[in-house]
Amino acid sequence: MDSKQEKKPHALCMPGPIQGHINPMLKLAKILHSKGFDITFVNTEFNHQRLLRSRGSDSLRGLPSFRFETIPDGLPMPENLDATQDIPSLAKSMDEDCLDSFKSVIAKVNVTYSPVTCIVSDFLMGFTFAAAEEFNIPVFLLWTSGAGSLICVDQYPILLEKGLMPIKDPSFIVNGYLDTVLDFVPTMSGIRLKDIPPFIRYSNPGDEYLTQFYKLQSERAKSASAIIFNTCDELDGDVLDAVSSRYPPCYGIGPLNLLENKIVDKTLASLKSNLWKEDSECLSWLDTKAPSSVIYVNFGSITVMTPQQLAEFGWGLAKSNYSFLWIIRPDLVIGESSVLPAELINETNIRGLLASWCPQEQVLKHPSIGGFLTHSGWNSTIESISSGVPMISWPFFGDQLTNCWVCCNKWGVAMEISNDVKSDDVRKLVVELMNGEKGNEIRKSVADLKKKVEEACTSPLGSSMVNLEKIIHLMKSTST
Repeated sequence: MDSKQEKKPHALCMPGPIQGHINPMLKLAKILHSKGFDITFVNTEFNHQRLLRSRGSDSLRGLPSFRFETIPDGLPMPENLDATQDIPSLAKSMDEDCLDSFKSVIAKVNVTYSPVTCIVSDFLMGFTFAAAEEFNIPVFLLWTSGAGSLICVDQYPILLEKGLMPIKDPSFIVNGYLDTVLDFVPTMSGIRLKDIPPFIRYSNPGDEYLTQFYKLQSERAKSASAIIFNTCDELDGDVLDAVSSRYPPCYGIGPLNLLENKIVDKTLASLKSNLWKEDSECLSWLDTKAPSSVIYVNFGSITVMTPQQLAEFGWGLAKSNYSFLWIIRPDLVIGESSVLPAELINETNIRGLLASWCPQEQVLKHPSIGGFLTHSGWNSTIESISSGVPMISWPFFGDQLTNCWVCCNKWGVAMEISNDVKSDDVRKLVVELMNGEKGNEIRKSVADLKKKVEEACTSPLGSSMVNLEKIIHLMKSTST
């Protein structure tokens, strides 16, 4: 190995093992590679196999300087090999069982390729700190959720101190208690108890473990060299400043999809991270539709719903009389196959197209898309903003509730639909979003934000471009 190769920075990337965490980590890894880093990307064996099935056996061959390794997740093999694993079980297993195999990967690539000079870890994969300490490697964290949700997670001790949580009784979930306004959350004036991640308020089975898990990861995070966010100062500058006062330096270098398009080398274009096989035929279908005439519907990789909720959404879309592209995962409906009633399919087969997964970034950029009915996962939110597409939000889990509140109340780029979804509400909101007065206001707001985030990622002096250079300088200087 020559001295030039020895000095090349080598980032080992450890994403959280679910779709919404793998996507931004892979984008960040590709960006770092384009800036001269060797990359080792570590997936769980379960997700590695899913990627090979969805994208083909050659899809993860990478380059000599961008390689994939795997570790076991410690869980038994599930019946459904193409469904998201149970989140609390996965979090617990990764945290308790993955350190040794992760250390083995570091030792292997140190000898086989080049010494790892920094670890880029998902914020929630805090077991990486123990390995980093043993190998004397700095850790940089990637927070893949909305920045505002970290502010909410950080309120955990205050919520306890004020007696606002844990919730005293299940009736509090439905009796209006969750409408309590929290007047102490920095940068989030007017946010309600119902808008913070549910595991911080103990609402659902399993929340107790996730609450403690997030508390542990938040403490570990204070040992990081820096925390990276998939946002930009133009969107979240106030939040990043507030978080930086409690954590290591925080840098927004997003939207990562725009930064990736701007600087990533074309040799990495084939490296994708969708765990479900994409149906790209929907793009041809969109080509046949008029500009801004189609509502895109996708509830992400984790959301599940009842057959009744599925039918309510379906009939609401049908009654709106707008064309729609609806992504329905095979595991979207709890305990049943995700099949719409036959009479609904007959009603909408001309205007509607159903697919099991799609290339979302390409869909959102398509001129025929006029609105996005979304679960408000952060990747979907930031991709919608960077494409200038207004949203209807139906949040399900975790940071999605906070993202929804921010989009509706701080940025004015979305409208919220009740968790108890009714077809008439769906119809009204779709019609309003696509061609109503409120919808037009939202469309203007998201168009303004689109310009700002594009500037952040494409101008040499844009905030995300400047922050990226700061992060790269830190990664190189802390490893010497």
